[in-house]
Amino acid sequence: MTRYTPSEIEARWQAAWEENAVFKAVRNANKPKYYVLEMFPYPSGRIHMGHVRNYTMGDVIARYKLATGHNVLHPMGWDAFGMPAENAAMAIGGHPKDWTYGNIKDMRDQMKPLGLSIDWSREFATCDPEYYGQQQALFLDFLEEGLVYRKNAIVNWDPVDMTVLANEQVEAGRGWRSGALVERRELTQWFFKISDHSEELLAALDSLDNWPAKVKLMQANWIGKSRGLQFAFSTVDAPEGHDRIEVYTTRPDTLMGASFVGISPDHPLAKVLERDNPEIAAFCAECRKGGTTEEAIETAEKLGFDTGLRVRHPFDTAWEMPVYIANFILMDYGTGAIFGCPAHDERDFEFATKYGLPIISTYLPDEDATPELSEAFVPAKTDKVFYNRGFAGDAWQTGNEAIDAAIAFCEENGVGQGVTKYRLRDWGLSRQRYWGCPIPVVHCDTCGVVPEKKENLPIELPYDVDFGTPGNPLDRHPTWRDCACPSCGAAARRETDTMDTFVDSSWYFARFTAPDAQTPTVMEDAAYWMNVDQYIGGIEHAILHLLYSRFFARAMEMTGHLPKSAHEPFDALFTQGMVTHEIYVTRDENDRPVYHLPEHIEWTESGAKLGATGEDVQVIPSAKMSKSKKNVVDPLNIISNYGADTARWFVLSDSPPERDVEWTASGAEAAYKHLGRVWNICDRIGAMDRDAKGTGDEDLKRAMHKTIHDVTMGVESFGFNAAIAKLYAFTAILQKSKASHAAQREAIMVLAQLMSPMTPHLAEDIWAHQGGEGLIVTAPWPKADDAMLVDDTVTLPIQVNGKRRAEIQVPADMAKEEVEKIALAHEAVVRTLDGAAPKKVIVVPGRIVNVVA
Repeated sequence: MTRYTPSEIEARWQAAWEENAVFKAVRNANKPKYYVLEMFPYPSGRIHMGHVRNYTMGDVIARYKLATGHNVLHPMGWDAFGMPAENAAMAIGGHPKDWTYGNIKDMRDQMKPLGLSIDWSREFATCDPEYYGQQQALFLDFLEEGLVYRKNAIVNWDPVDMTVLANEQVEAGRGWRSGALVERRELTQWFFKISDHSEELLAALDSLDNWPAKVKLMQANWIGKSRGLQFAFSTVDAPEGHDRIEVYTTRPDTLMGASFVGISPDHPLAKVLERDNPEIAAFCAECRKGGTTEEAIETAEKLGFDTGLRVRHPFDTAWEMPVYIANFILMDYGTGAIFGCPAHDERDFEFATKYGLPIISTYLPDEDATPELSEAFVPAKTDKVFYNRGFAGDAWQTGNEAIDAAIAFCEENGVGQGVTKYRLRDWGLSRQRYWGCPIPVVHCDTCGVVPEKKENLPIELPYDVDFGTPGNPLDRHPTWRDCACPSCGAAARRETDTMDTFVDSSWYFARFTAPDAQTPTVMEDAAYWMNVDQYIGGIEHAILHLLYSRFFARAMEMTGHLPKSAHEPFDALFTQGMVTHEIYVTRDENDRPVYHLPEHIEWTESGAKLGATGEDVQVIPSAKMSKSKKNVVDPLNIISNYGADTARWFVLSDSPPERDVEWTASGAEAAYKHLGRVWNICDRIGAMDRDAKGTGDEDLKRAMHKTIHDVTMGVESFGFNAAIAKLYAFTAILQKSKASHAAQREAIMVLAQLMSPMTPHLAEDIWAHQGGEGLIVTAPWPKADDAMLVDDTVTLPIQVNGKRRAEIQVPADMAKEEVEKIALAHEAVVRTLDGAAPKKVIVVPGRIVNVVA
């Protein structure tokens, strides 16, 4: 009897797949295509079990589609630009390029033993000049199309890393890498005009039927469509040119509860005032040290400065209100000015209470409620409340009804205009760093900003840079920075900002269709392979990456790089759960936590101990795997001990794929033992007498076809754990089967085919052991015989007066009268009735027999 030895079989079958170019994707008009893609990784240097789970899910789909006759594209690349590489270079004295490509090699070497069905011939990294040169070409085409522009903007500035940060790179008001307090600073930046597409991006969400509802909701909220009123307060004794303060509000129904006007520290009026008032200048400077994220603004203390200016209420010129500069108002939201209604807004209530401003209710819970409030009254817009200072004759209105009435009233009285606005702002793509895609423009004193010529692309990053001084080394590299103007030939300077890394990941899916092309895409390839049929990745990318990719697909279609059909690039999206593990902690002499790797823990009757010292270890319940907490499991160790198929089987079987899965050593051991059990069944069948007759052939065949049906449904619906549960059950049936060799051989080969997407190496070995033709990976997927899915007999429970007393097995098509006779003749029923005649017998076909005595 042979043993299951993954260390021997896995490398052998990977070599066979490579030798036969099984996974190389080539256009084929005679086959339906299928494009499966996992969000590509950042090359940190080590893969983790989260990678294993993500890529195994995609691999199951890719292998299944290959078996069902599809022409499959399943590529891999690397999201390789970004600050971590620069930080590493500064920390260890190396170069971002060397660090990045070294990590790519290490991660590729770690991924290949998993046996993924990837077409490695299409591999690229976003830091390859061949890739970012085509990204520069896209930028130039977008610029010509009017999709890119340059303007001054308030940005998040990291004073340590000396670069602009996107909002999602600011955590609790600090830079995500440096930990420095982020400041607001005004810089000249490049922007993509994504806001022009707000309505289209929002409306198209309804067509994404195969996207998670929560992801579509998150995108809709980020785009943030709202209808409100835009109007102006007239100022009293304001500086020349500032006789009005424009305001946009989504709650014009509260206009009669206004008690102050607030403006951003970056509002034009604030900038005029700070020129002549040192106190205002100091206050604005302090405000600009705060972050620009919603989280930072919401959690920060609400601060204001009374400018001394007043504004008149539009419905009562005698009603004047103070104008405050406030730290919670951003210039790039709305008009950079608001009116405060403290009675119905928690932030405004906090501000008004702090500065002793009036709190005026415009609506109440009921007619008899007191207008004096101890906290803001903020009901849902769909709730009906009593408007004591409203804009319509009917005082009882929902918020939505009152908003419509207020807009109509204001428009009729010439106060303002109803306006639809979006929360989505244009995408600032400039980053003051080295390790990114150079923006392909130059600055000429004569010609201004001039696009580089396409024949000069790629504008490659120089290798000889110095990270010893903070800031962008491109600013200090004269031989790269100084150049000739492409338009007039005079001395000019290159743009030293590089692109946000979200740009790199916003079109890579399209590049995979023609990764070696001398243009961003090749239309014939893009038209054949696009869209991505199945996209898989983490929920953390639900907003920006997906939103930016949707914008990029539209922009690429507008500039002739994608067909119109690809403007929604991802037909189906799946967001997988995380892989978690317990955290093991001891304490140092200062009572600070010290974290330990799982392999350093020993388990005793009294609990977890540190293997080296025997010290007690605190075990923290399962959490996301994190290098900092050391609760990580090295996939290579798992592959070395148990094989890649065990790792793949475990991460698919233990939990629904959209939920978190906890990695446990016992779970991995159990998965390994099961695969060994499957191999042993195969070995036993291989040793059977070919001519020996058995019993139960029909039952085994029926179970086999039901399993084919159930596993197929499971794979197609991303119910991998449910599919594996069916495979466990069928394995148990086959293990106990006394059927003939022919029936068992057919069953084990079908079992191997059904397991092949999950455990491809073991499946290949079983297929070969049983004399299967060619490779199992190219064998057609088994089809369930519908006739075998229909049960000839059914088992019916029998209840007497509501209590289950027995069960009978009868033909599925037996008449009710015959079922009744058999049920009443059953020994347990006769005993229970004890001679009494039943009052009623109810036969529910295929379900149950109820006897009422």
